[in-house]
Amino acid sequence: MTDPKKDTLILRVADIETDVLTGIYSEETGKPQPLRITIEARMSPQPAYDPDTTLDASKNYMDLRHAATEGLPEGVHFKLIEAVGDHICETLFLQDERIEAISVTIVKLAIGIGSEKIGITLHRERP
Repeated sequence: MTDPKKDTLILRVADIETDVLTGIYSEETGKPQPLRITIEARMSPQPAYDPDTTLDASKNYMDLRHAATEGLPEGVHFKLIEAVGDHICETLFLQDERIEAISVTIVKLAIGIGSEKIGITLHRERP
C-alpha cells in the first residue's frame, strides 16, 4: 500500500478555449477576448484506487472546466487576466475543501504573433 503523505494527485484540464471580457486597452474593452486556460488542482489522494473506485474519491474534471467557462460571471469585465485566474482559484477552493493548491495558466490568443503564447500562470495554495 502506498503512503498517501508521499503521493500527490493533480487533476488537469488543459487548453480550454473560452471568450472572456478582459483587457485594459480601448480595442479590448467591450468585447470578449479569446483565452486558452489550463487548470491543475492538487489534492491528497486516497491510499489506493481500485478499478471500482467511485468518483467521490476524486473530483470531477468537469468542475474544473466549469470554473473557467460557465463559472465566470457573465457581463463582468476583468481588466487583468490575473483577475480571471483569481476567480477560477477561489471558485474551486469554495467547491471542494480537498483541493490543496491550484495553478491556472491563461494565454491571450488575440495578442500573440505566430506561435507566441502570451499570458500568465497563477499558482495559489489553500490559505
